[in-house]
Amino acid sequence: MITSGRESEQGTLVAEGTVKPEWIDVNGHMNVAYYLLAFDQGVDALWTEVGITDEYIKTRKLSTFAVEAHITYQQELHKGDLYRVKRVHQFQRMYHAETGALAATGEWLNLHINLETRRACVWPDDILASFTAIAESQGSTAVPPEMGKQMKLIAPTFALQGYASDE
Repeated sequence: MITSGRESEQGTLVAEGTVKPEWIDVNGHMNVAYYLLAFDQGVDALWTEVGITDEYIKTRKLSTFAVEAHITYQQELHKGDLYRVKRVHQFQRMYHAETGALAATGEWLNLHINLETRRACVWPDDILASFTAIAESQGSTAVPPEMGKQMKLIAPTFALQGYASDE
């Protein structure tokens, strides 16, 4: 586990990197696809920590599938910016590594999958024990305000006729 980070940052550091030049879009900041990549690397690090490795997948014929991901963009990241991905359970925060500013959040819904039946299945006891140990090591953390957010505009500037929003 990576241990660097600022005290003001919340969560356990699971991945870090530098925004690469090829990750920059026409607007001059990190493209949305690469935020997802960085967060996915954090998920992979969590899986390794709890024991969901290539060997686990190969021998047990079990894995996980992401069935939903939700990212909120908090601040732009630019070419050469260093970032850190931290997790609180399966809610992640990406921080600008030099300023400590919250750059984005990622929330994941994953299912444990039996690869032979291609169906969701229960977590094995050893993996559940690893998840429990990680959760207990984080202490009590307030629920992040971005967690479970619904995607909607409070005052849309344009709406198609005949399509209801939340009415």
